[in-house]
Amino acid sequence: MVLATQSRDRSFGVVSVSAVDDVPGRLEKVRRAIARACVDTRRDPAEMNLVCVSKTFSADEILPALRSGQRIFGENRVQEAAAKWPALRVDFPDIELHLIGPLQSNKVEMAIDVFDTIQSVDRLKIASAIAEHSRKKNKTISCFIQVNTGAESQKAGVSVEELPALLNACRHDLGLTIEGLMCIPPVDRPVSPHFALLYRLGRDLGVENLSMGMSADFEQAIQLGATHVRVGSAIFGSR
Repeated sequence: MVLATQSRDRSFGVVSVSAVDDVPGRLEKVRRAIARACVDTRRDPAEMNLVCVSKTFSADEILPALRSGQRIFGENRVQEAAAKWPALRVDFPDIELHLIGPLQSNKVEMAIDVFDTIQSVDRLKIASAIAEHSRKKNKTISCFIQVNTGAESQKAGVSVEELPALLNACRHDLGLTIEGLMCIPPVDRPVSPHFALLYRLGRDLGVENLSMGMSADFEQAIQLGATHVRVGSAIFGSR
């Protein structure tokens, strides 16, 4: 894979709520941009995972994306997801739902029921609870470890220094399926160093998947090694 350091010019900033009326068109535009970014870095577009971030949007607003073939979705809140996704799964049973927001201990059991993947594992207590409840429910949950690449005190995520120990405990002590690493760069700094750092961490620790990049910078994330991009406003509009 060729890693680039420059992002291409584009128009995927936050769009107006009226964009919800053209979800299929916006979704297709994002898919084309993903494909171009993959070609630019000699990657197979089929290996890229678009996580369509549907937090705060209703089931009716999500339906156009489902009808356009989108199946991977991301939600920030466990209770919100539990309220709207079970009914959608009846008609679309192949949905893959990712939790991309912080997870509290008292919400772990519900999260196991609702989600297929939890991208926000960031401490041993949460990892242990996921392992316990998934065993009780006989359900395998895919997990990503969230890394606080910017060392921000107010933000969730394990520190870079503590990541190896947490990864080892999750895999070997708890038996969790750790699929990848996830990061959310600081809003007031260039994103490239954070994407590059997560790529290096994944490479050095033998973690294949990287969830990084959102509506404003997903192409740049792909150029720097992302396998999963979390795109919401570029598809659904502003919240």
